[in-house]
Amino acid sequence: MDSTHRSTEARPLSPDLQVVGSLEGNRSAVLTPAALQFLGSLERRFRERRAALLRAREERQATFDAGAKPDFLQETRAIREAHWRVRSAPHDLQDRRVEITGPVDRKMVINALNSGARVYMADFEDSTSPTWGNLVDGQMNLIDAVRGRIRHTDGDSGKTYELNETTATLVVRPRGLHLDERHLLVDGSPMSGALFDAGLYLFHNAHALIAKNTGPYLYLPKLESHREARWWNDVLLEAQDLLGLPLGTVRVTVLIETLPAAFEMDEILFELREHIVGLNCGRWDYIFSFIKTLRGHASAVLPDRSQVGMDQPFLAAYSQLLIRTCHRRGAHAMGGMAAQIPVKGDAEADAAARQRVRNDKRREARNGHDGTWVAHPGLIAIALEEFDAVMPGQNQLHLDTEGEAITRDELLAVPSGTVTHAGLAQNLAVGVRYTAAWLSGRGCVPIDHLMEDAATAEISRAQVWQWRRHGAVIEGNGAVDEALIQRVLADEMNTLRTDIGDVAWTRGRFDEAARLFERLVLARDLHPFLTLPAYELL
Repeated sequence: MDSTHRSTEARPLSPDLQVVGSLEGNRSAVLTPAALQFLGSLERRFRERRAALLRAREERQATFDAGAKPDFLQETRAIREAHWRVRSAPHDLQDRRVEITGPVDRKMVINALNSGARVYMADFEDSTSPTWGNLVDGQMNLIDAVRGRIRHTDGDSGKTYELNETTATLVVRPRGLHLDERHLLVDGSPMSGALFDAGLYLFHNAHALIAKNTGPYLYLPKLESHREARWWNDVLLEAQDLLGLPLGTVRVTVLIETLPAAFEMDEILFELREHIVGLNCGRWDYIFSFIKTLRGHASAVLPDRSQVGMDQPFLAAYSQLLIRTCHRRGAHAMGGMAAQIPVKGDAEADAAARQRVRNDKRREARNGHDGTWVAHPGLIAIALEEFDAVMPGQNQLHLDTEGEAITRDELLAVPSGTVTHAGLAQNLAVGVRYTAAWLSGRGCVPIDHLMEDAATAEISRAQVWQWRRHGAVIEGNGAVDEALIQRVLADEMNTLRTDIGDVAWTRGRFDEAARLFERLVLARDLHPFLTLPAYELL
């Protein structure tokens, strides 16, 4: 039964459910009484467990800060050593060789579905600034896209965008467990952003997707343990029951983008085995998590962000472990995102960027990944070419998963390299520019020919904090300290203000962004997420 029909039979809205945000335009068609009741049911059922999981993260981090390091869990060794497999993927997730990702604004949804990629990951997380308008309008865009009626007319060019006959398979990424949605209060408290995003999408679209011979598919971000995977699995069971869907209707891919989760890949697959189809190398968040998890360890200081590529041993080991684990369990092993985008007006720089993407995708395909991500439609052909060259079938699940075991030491090997003045300046400039864009409602921003989102901004923030915390030395400039950070930040902001002008500076919220970023990189303790204090300003 379609959710549009179901909503007409809804009971009156409970006074314990309060929408704080605007319901103008089509938003009331998204936040129907029935949809809100569904969200309220999920929130009440899983609120306390979510809070307990977030406390467990803090407790675990405290042990790392005290000197411990992540390791494979002894209590789940039997799961890692047993022979079991996850359910096979549905027909339209068997071939995922190229996936495009991006935010959920109307034009982006249409262009991504039309892009020629096998899959479009519609992102409510790192590439979307969680303004109320972005979130609810994004849900409306997906409702229209699922039903094939989405259209957009550009206000400047007058060009109209609509769906092609053949489109990419739609997969949706909700926010992580740590984020709240303050515009919907359940019993007087903000509800989980993850449940808000996933719940609305499933409520409105699950039955319509099934009717189109596809299904409700999700990407789950930022898990740190198999217990969090168990929470998600129970959420899926409850949602399917409330919506009258059979077990295993909702299929998910989990991003392995935290260091603790890298040691629990088998366990995460096991907890979600009725619903999961694969794991993904969320490399940018993973680098951030490496810094964050080992923040108390002076021996774990990373070099400039530009020097931390997938050729570094700790990232190569992570990628190989993910491939072996997935293929042993019958799950897809997805590669990560190359941050480069096409460079207009500079043929030499554009060729260099494309070659870096080609090298990255060639490495992933040859290593055994079943697919990869791109951030721009102009790079789909390159990624397709590299995967087509080594993957004539739909995937590489058949590849041998034997070999020497990936060890704890390999996963924790600190990358070699240097800390430079240019790296410090880049981190501060990019961090502030991205934060300003996020505060202005844009979560995915091209900066210096790279696609920046919350994950890459987190690397910039965490690196500066780590360098100051442990006194990393820049040749010719001495140790990174508060004075150096403030001086370099002032120089970068003066340059930016000169380039864009005072009016653009003020409208772009750069003052707020610079103050917030400076406060976070100079804080005594590393804040777990940039987006939490930034949400206070949004």
